[in-house]
Amino acid sequence: MNLLLLVLLLPAAGFLIALALPRSSPASSRYWALAISLVTFLASLALLGWFDRSVAGDQLTVDLLWISSPEIRFHIAADGVSLWLVLLSTFLTPICVLISWNHIQSRVKEFYAFLLLLEVGLVGVFLAQDLFLFYVFWEVSLVPMYFLIGIWGHERRIYAAVKFFLYTMAGSVLMLAAIIYLYNRAGTFGYAAILDQLASGRLAFTAFEQMLLFLAFFVAFAIKVPLFPLHTWLPDAHVEAPTAGSVMLASVMLKMGTFGILHYALPLFPAAARRCAPWIAVLAIIGIIYGALVAMVQPNMKKLVAYSSVSHLGFVVLGIFSFTQIGLDGAVYQMLNHGITTGALFALVGLMYDRRHSLAIEDYGGVATAAPWLSTVFLITTLASIGLPLLNNFVGEFLVLQGAALANFKWAIWAALGVILSACYMLWMYQRVFYGELKDAVRSHMPDLNLREWAVVVPLIAMMVWMGVYSKSFLDPVGKTTARVLEQTQVNVPYRVDLRGPASTEVSRAR
Repeated sequence: MNLLLLVLLLPAAGFLIALALPRSSPASSRYWALAISLVTFLASLALLGWFDRSVAGDQLTVDLLWISSPEIRFHIAADGVSLWLVLLSTFLTPICVLISWNHIQSRVKEFYAFLLLLEVGLVGVFLAQDLFLFYVFWEVSLVPMYFLIGIWGHERRIYAAVKFFLYTMAGSVLMLAAIIYLYNRAGTFGYAAILDQLASGRLAFTAFEQMLLFLAFFVAFAIKVPLFPLHTWLPDAHVEAPTAGSVMLASVMLKMGTFGILHYALPLFPAAARRCAPWIAVLAIIGIIYGALVAMVQPNMKKLVAYSSVSHLGFVVLGIFSFTQIGLDGAVYQMLNHGITTGALFALVGLMYDRRHSLAIEDYGGVATAAPWLSTVFLITTLASIGLPLLNNFVGEFLVLQGAALANFKWAIWAALGVILSACYMLWMYQRVFYGELKDAVRSHMPDLNLREWAVVVPLIAMMVWMGVYSKSFLDPVGKTTARVLEQTQVNVPYRVDLRGPASTEVSRAR
C-alpha cells in the first residue's frame, strides 16, 4: 500500500474503531488512541526513507477517481513542505494523547475519537492535490476542533467554540466560491491541471478576476493563520480549549493557513499576490509587534502564549511575501519551529494547570523550588521561543529577517522589534511564575515531572535542539519546493546592494 495512503487511513480507521469501544472502559480508549497514533507516526517516519530529497515535485502520489460527475479525484501527494507538516501532525498527536491521559475524565471515548479525526483532517489538508478534496479535508478538521473546545473546554467554551467556527466558516465560504469559479473556468478541480492551464495560457484571468480570486483564498487562509486584524478568535479558543486542543490548534491547525498561502494563493494568482504584497507585509509586521505588546500585559499564561502565536506567525507571512528564496525557506522553517516550541509551551502550561488548576500568572511563584525539572524544561522552551542561537526558532527568524531585508530593509527593521519584545514578555512571565516567593498553594500542588510527562517533553526538547543545530536536515527538501513555488509564480525579484565609496558602484544580483 502507498505510504501516504496508509498514513491517512490509519487514524481514520482508528477513529471508527474508537467510536465502537465501550464507554464504560475509558482506559481502552486511551490505550487505543496512543497505539494508533504511534503506529501512524512510525508510518509517517517511513516516508523519509521513500522521499527523494533531490526532486522538487510531488512524490508518493495516489490518484484515484472519487466522483465521476463532476470529476473529483482522490489525489494526494507530498512535496518538501507538506512532508514535514504531515510529520509534525503525526508527531504531536501521540503527545496530545499522553497530555490528556489524566486531564480528560468525562466522555473519554469521544475525546480520543475526535483527536484522531482531527489528525485525519490535518494530514489530508497537507496532502490533497484536488481543490475539492482539499476543501473537504479543510472542513473535516474544523468539526473535531469545534467539539474539542465546546465539550472539553473551560468556562466560556461555548462562546469560544462558536466564535472559532463562525470565523473559520466565513473564510471557508469565500474559498469555496473561488474554487467553484475556478472549476467553471478550468473544467477541473485538479490543482496540477489548473497550474498547467495557467502556464500554457489556456486559462487566463483578467486583473480584476485574479484579484478577487486571490482575496477569496487569502482571507480564508489569513483567518486561519491568523493574520492581524483577523486574529481575535484565537486567544479565546486557546484559553478555553483543553490542553491537547491548544497544542494541535497552535502547532498544526494554524499552519493550514500559511501552507494554503504558499501552496495555493501564490502559484494560482501570482500577479495579484505581487500587487498585494506590500500591504500584506505591513499587516504581518503590525501583527508581529501588536501580538508581542499585547502578550506582554496578559495576566493569563495561555492567553500570553496565544498572542505570541500571532506575533510568531506574522514572521511566517512576512517571509512568504518577501518573495525571496531565503525568506520562503525561513517561513516554512518557522512554521515547523512554531509547531514545536509553541506546542511545548501549551503542553507545559497544561501540565501546570493540572497541578494548580489556575492559568493566572499571579497564582504562581517559586515553582522552580517546588519542581526544578519542570522549571528547567520550561526555561529551555522559553529560550527556544525567543530565538536563542542553537535552538530552533533562531534559524527560522534569522532567515525570515534576511529575506525581508532583501525585499525591503525597513520591513526587517520593524520585524526585528518583535524578536526583542518576545524576549521581554517570555522572560518576564518566566520570572513571575518560577521565581520569587514559594507560595504554600504552589508547594502543595506542584510535584515535579513524572514518567508520562517526561515522555511528553523529551521529544519536544530534542526537536528544539536538533532543528537549532542541524537545520540542513530539514531545509534541503524545503528549499527545492520553495524554489519551485518561486518559479511557478515568477515573482523571484532582483535586489540591489549599493556600495558607497570613493567610486560609487552598484552591484545587482538576482535570486
